[in-house]
Amino acid sequence: MRILEHRALRGPNYYSRYQAIYMRLDIAELEDRPSDKVPGIAEKLEAVIPTIHEHRCSVGEPGGFLQRVQNGTYAGHMVEHVAIELQNMVGLSVGYGKTVDSYEKGIYHVVYRYRDEATGLAAGEAAVEIVQKLYDGDYVDLGPIVEHLKEVRDANALGPSTGSIVDAAKARNIPWNNLTEGTSYTQLGHGVKQRRFQATVTDKSGIIGHSIADDKDWTKQILGDAGIAVPQGYTCYSWDEVTQAAEWIGWPVVTKPLAGNHGRGVTTNIATSEDLKSGYDAALARVRDDSGAVIVESYIKGEDHRILVVGGKLVAAARRRPAHVTGDGKSTIQSLIDKANEDPRRGVGHENLLTQIHVDEQTNRMLEQAGLTLDSVPPEGEMVFLKSTANISTGGTATDLTDEVHPDIRFAMERIARHVGLDVIGIDLLAETLTKPLDQQSAGVVEVNAGPGFRMHMAPTHGTPRPVGEHVVDMLFPDPTDNGRIPITAITGTNGKTTTTRLTTHILRQSGYSVGMGCTGTVEIDNHVILRGDYSGPAAAQAVLREPTVEHAVLEVARGGIMRRGLGFDECDVGVLLNIASDHLGERDIHTLDELARCKTVVVDAVKREGGYCVLNADDPLVMDQGTYWARGEIIYFTMNADTPALQDHLSEKRMVVTVKNGRIVLLRGKVVVDVVDVNDVPISFEGHAPFNVENAMAATAVALAHGIEIDDIRAGLLSFHPTPAQMPGRTNYFEADGVKCLIDYGHNVPALKALEPLVQGLGQQRKIGVATAPGNRRDEDLAALGAQLARMCDVVYVYESDARGRKEGETAKLIQEGAASGGDGCDVKTIMNEEEAVAQAIKDAQPGDFLLLLVDDIAGATERLKGRSFPVQADLAKA
Repeated sequence: MRILEHRALRGPNYYSRYQAIYMRLDIAELEDRPSDKVPGIAEKLEAVIPTIHEHRCSVGEPGGFLQRVQNGTYAGHMVEHVAIELQNMVGLSVGYGKTVDSYEKGIYHVVYRYRDEATGLAAGEAAVEIVQKLYDGDYVDLGPIVEHLKEVRDANALGPSTGSIVDAAKARNIPWNNLTEGTSYTQLGHGVKQRRFQATVTDKSGIIGHSIADDKDWTKQILGDAGIAVPQGYTCYSWDEVTQAAEWIGWPVVTKPLAGNHGRGVTTNIATSEDLKSGYDAALARVRDDSGAVIVESYIKGEDHRILVVGGKLVAAARRRPAHVTGDGKSTIQSLIDKANEDPRRGVGHENLLTQIHVDEQTNRMLEQAGLTLDSVPPEGEMVFLKSTANISTGGTATDLTDEVHPDIRFAMERIARHVGLDVIGIDLLAETLTKPLDQQSAGVVEVNAGPGFRMHMAPTHGTPRPVGEHVVDMLFPDPTDNGRIPITAITGTNGKTTTTRLTTHILRQSGYSVGMGCTGTVEIDNHVILRGDYSGPAAAQAVLREPTVEHAVLEVARGGIMRRGLGFDECDVGVLLNIASDHLGERDIHTLDELARCKTVVVDAVKREGGYCVLNADDPLVMDQGTYWARGEIIYFTMNADTPALQDHLSEKRMVVTVKNGRIVLLRGKVVVDVVDVNDVPISFEGHAPFNVENAMAATAVALAHGIEIDDIRAGLLSFHPTPAQMPGRTNYFEADGVKCLIDYGHNVPALKALEPLVQGLGQQRKIGVATAPGNRRDEDLAALGAQLARMCDVVYVYESDARGRKEGETAKLIQEGAASGGDGCDVKTIMNEEEAVAQAIKDAQPGDFLLLLVDDIAGATERLKGRSFPVQADLAKA
């Protein structure tokens, strides 16, 4: 078997409403060997992966999939189920999958859900390997495969703290997105409603507060001046200063780097000069600059506590104990460490809820002070400490004490957060207990932490887990009804997408909103171009939704983006389906109009059920059939004729229809008729000669109504949107120069040209000269039909090539020219391979009264040529 394509579909897609992995799989000769022709393969599969018995498949009961294997299914179907179960085995719960055949023998589309993209892709590759070995009768060693998947999972997983915040956001239906690969920098929400954080530092965490927390001496000054108990200490810059400070303070002491966190380089309870030197060296090794700054401070006897304050409120408190083992009277300390590290909650670094205990110099020093070695056998019940600090990141444990915090301590901790100026702060407090005020016991704050870890609170070794991630999300989004989402409009169809997208954006901007738009050509933020290229896919959604000023997102959605990556969002507020016509058939296994319709309806299927709207073209039979079937939310139809039984039924339910009556665009709702605008006054309608743009105007009107825009604002937007290169680049851009009329458009398929035909006939005077091409990946019959349509519309056609897409040079132009020769009487068809030369020749040939139809790729270049408004032929005639 061979994997031909393998990628993540990151949003709603052709196969599923949810993110999924897509695999185009060639099962080769296994096409002729369904599973029932391989004796015992179902039993072997279950022996390798026993938990696959739970897969119900279409049978609908446990063991159902294995019944399918016994009765006969194809290798691609087996790959799907194995990929799903491999993810389940590493703790990533998934269940959905589907496998469908293609138009090519032995080629299958295998689709399955994922939680982590990298792990999902790796699981698919492993599944192919496993199924192939089962077919070949080879041994399958599952252990290394699962271990590899765990490594991939851990390398890409969010840390526990970040994950807790993301999980809390998802529980409130707040979208999230990792902003930079390899970091925990995360965005919650979209556009102007977004909030950002990294680990547990938020976009509102004060930089001054972060600096204070990072400087222990500064922290002590701030807190000491506020009357909060802190240990006496000095900042030292040499070994001599360290020894003097220890003598002045009095033994025992603590050493730590001036700047640092997570207990790195901290040594406590130092009582001898020898241990002081070790502590000094450990702290010095963690100094981040050349200053050599090390703090020596008094040792406060008491339990180590971590207090977490979020948004000015104490939300969790835990007692931490350094990494330790408890003797059983039989095992050595090393054996006890090894046993402790077998706890599945312990991982490497911050990957899991607890951290593995590593033996280091500090461990050896602690054992030496206690008169022990790693080979010692401590008595049963004796606790042996292995670290001097109680950080979870060095193997410590935690006991939740949130419910035992005295009110005075709670007030003091919340006060510290205000003085330091951090919205999320971890406070390290040494105290005998949290049940008594600090002034009634030996106690002191030894450190504060910006970006504190949450693990000890989320899953303490003992006590009640605390939902600290929820507190962070509630702080970032204090309104419980706020899900951080901005309105998203997604617009698809075969033709008219870009015009409708730009017009909708214009209406929303005229109504006072900051709008982010992605379409064929650009991504724009409030009319400023930030990216150029074909942005009719998920990349545009990502760019727009990340923009911090955007209040509305308007996104053109093309077929290619849906098939390659799915939508760039999980749901939209308004989905628009303009039309479905033959174009791009034969690409990505979309061969029929029904298949193309299913692809386009992904947009309306992604509309949110509550409060969402679908805008559908009631004049397109496929849209009415497929669009209405898949639509979610409330439907608004637009039509040139509302007097049909289906629309009358729709109106009887007080639903909305946008239509044209007596030359005016109107809104119908029940029996109410609301006037919007005269069609002839809408610039892009060309006084009614461009019915396709009347449809686009109606669609944009319906979108605006769905968003609650006032009729007067909709009217103003329609009246002020012009078919110029500035507002509609490459879409029915109209020029007149020296008696020659010119229309520049991006139309590149037969339905687009048929839509343009009434406008061309209405504007054309004498000869009609066309310049056109099409991408080479169109079917032969589509290219020929394009040529025939051009011949019906024009007297002269110049055919050029710009994008062969796998065809030989000249092949595309030849097919178009042959189609034109058979499609029109007397049409003069010529091939000039270069676009610029073809346009130049057409301009040269044009005479007063002629009409130029430039269907070109280089819109800007053609527009620039026409800006001079002078034609060489006419200049020569004037001289004569």
